[in-house]
Amino acid sequence: MKIALLISGGVDSSVALKLLKEAGHEVHAFYLKIWLEDEMQSLGSCPWEEDLNFVQEICTNEGVPLEIIPMQKEYYDEIVSYTINEVKQGRTPNPDVLCNNRIKFGLFLKKIEGRGFDRIASGHYAQLTEIDGKFHLKKTPDPIKDQTYFLAHLSEKTLKNLLFSIGHLTKASVRDYAEKFNLPNKNRKDSQGICFLGKLKFKEFIEHYLGKNPGHIVEYETNKVLSDHEGFWFYTIGQRKNIKLPDGPWFVVDKDPEKNIVYVSKSYHSEEKERNCFDVGKLNFFSGKVPEAKNLTVKLRHGEHEHKVIELKQKESSLKIKIAENDQGIAAGQFAVFYKNDLCLGSGIIK
Repeated sequence: MKIALLISGGVDSSVALKLLKEAGHEVHAFYLKIWLEDEMQSLGSCPWEEDLNFVQEICTNEGVPLEIIPMQKEYYDEIVSYTINEVKQGRTPNPDVLCNNRIKFGLFLKKIEGRGFDRIASGHYAQLTEIDGKFHLKKTPDPIKDQTYFLAHLSEKTLKNLLFSIGHLTKASVRDYAEKFNLPNKNRKDSQGICFLGKLKFKEFIEHYLGKNPGHIVEYETNKVLSDHEGFWFYTIGQRKNIKLPDGPWFVVDKDPEKNIVYVSKSYHSEEKERNCFDVGKLNFFSGKVPEAKNLTVKLRHGEHEHKVIELKQKESSLKIKIAENDQGIAAGQFAVFYKNDLCLGSGIIK
């Protein structure tokens, strides 16, 4: 097959390239130049140069043609603007999910349309399976690295065009392959940043665009002012770290964007305060149907933990979900991703 491979300079996509070549595919590599150069320079970091050096070396060694696709404007229009707007509204965005949906497997596909590629490949930890004529995502054997959460907002039509050549592997196995293939980036650490930030911290990114705006940290139950903050947008619902108040632990339980107030509580886990219900909109199920609650689980953020769904009610274009245990981090704007065992069924956005 003729494969268009998205390559980043990391170990995962580099191993994906080698495995595709070994399987006999005709591979063309594409590097999406999406770094926000002005932001990087103002904050003293240009990680894309190191990425691109690795990409060029690997493609040269393997005789794979490489194209660099500039997509900074598209990134700003589709992802950065969304992120800033969500933060300003007091919601918790997930740029990585939108990045996959709108850029990597969205606008990029349009840029290479008509060039005869059979599949679009990447170094994501995910698998594909077909059920009743519909493609679904399937978890990988590595529960920590599994990335189905970040891919769950893709359309079923898009899934048909994808190929995840390391999806059946664990991270340890991918590292072993990198060593076996003697890749130049075999010892490179995993990227921890948000897709378009790289080595930047999210707080630095937000401060670059929104600056600081001092306000009050207020106790939720008493309305007592406890301390000050530099802007409500630096806090997320359920946050526990970096709340520098005595006699904790304290948790962020609410925000008031208009008044620039961050509400905290240290009795957040009290039994009388149920935090197990939420509404989900902008639904995207690969089968085209809303699943039944039986044997259904949901992830509210990337990671291993899943909640058992005990109630699911559909009302027009949204769902009302009840889970079996409280979750202190249920936040508007985040993605809820639904599973049955190792099968990823789709997603929605928490209202």
